[in-house]
Amino acid sequence: MIFSQKLQLIRKNKGLTQEELAGKLDVSRQAVAKWESGYVYPDISNLIKISELFNVTVDYLVKDQECAVSCFDDSGTDINRLIEFRLEANANTYAAHMNETDSTRLDSHDFSYSNGSYVYHDTYVGGEQFAGEEAIWHEGKSQYAMNYMGRVLNQKFSGDFLKEALRKADKKMPFRGPEYYQSGQYTYKCNVVGDFSWFQDYEEIFCENVKVYECYFHGGIMK
Repeated sequence: MIFSQKLQLIRKNKGLTQEELAGKLDVSRQAVAKWESGYVYPDISNLIKISELFNVTVDYLVKDQECAVSCFDDSGTDINRLIEFRLEANANTYAAHMNETDSTRLDSHDFSYSNGSYVYHDTYVGGEQFAGEEAIWHEGKSQYAMNYMGRVLNQKFSGDFLKEALRKADKKMPFRGPEYYQSGQYTYKCNVVGDFSWFQDYEEIFCENVKVYECYFHGGIMK
C-alpha cells in the first residue's frame, strides 16, 4: 500500500473530511487532495504532523507495509517481545491445528498457548461467517487484543491454505498473515493501516481470480 492510499484510509478511519484534515495541518484542501491522488508528497514537516495526528510512524507512512514500532511504548510495554510471542502463539494454535481448549462461551472455538509469563487466548464463534478475538496477557495483565470478523465467499475456499498463510506472518507483518502469499492456485493478501500499537487490517484470499474469503480485523496495545 502506497502513501496516498494509507493517508486516505487513516483519514476516513478518523472520520475526517479532506477539508477537516487540511485545517488540522494548516494546509489547503487542495494540498490534501493532491497527496491522496498521488501527485505529490507532503514535505517532512507535514509528514511529522500527519504521523503525530494519526499515531503512526513516519516510516510507516513512507514505506510499503512496514510494521514500524519502537522497542517500548510509553506504558513500558516491551513491544518487540510482545510481537515475538504473538508470532510464537500463532504458530502453535489455530494456524497449526494445535492447542484447542474447552469453549469459554456457548458454541465457541478456543485456543490457548503460554510461555513463561505470557499467555495467549483466541476464541471465535461461527464457521463460514465468523467473529472472534485474540488477546495476550503478561504477568496476568492484558497487553494486546485484536478483534476479527470474516466470511467465506465461495466453495473453493481452503481453510488449510488460510492456516498456511497465517503461519507465514513475520515481524514486519505480525497482525495476521504476510502482505502477500501465493501457493498453487491460491493467493493471500493483507493490507494494514497503523502499527502494532494501533491498527486496522483487511485480508482476502483468491482462488485463481475469484475472491473466496475476506476478513476485517483491528487491534492494538492495551493501556
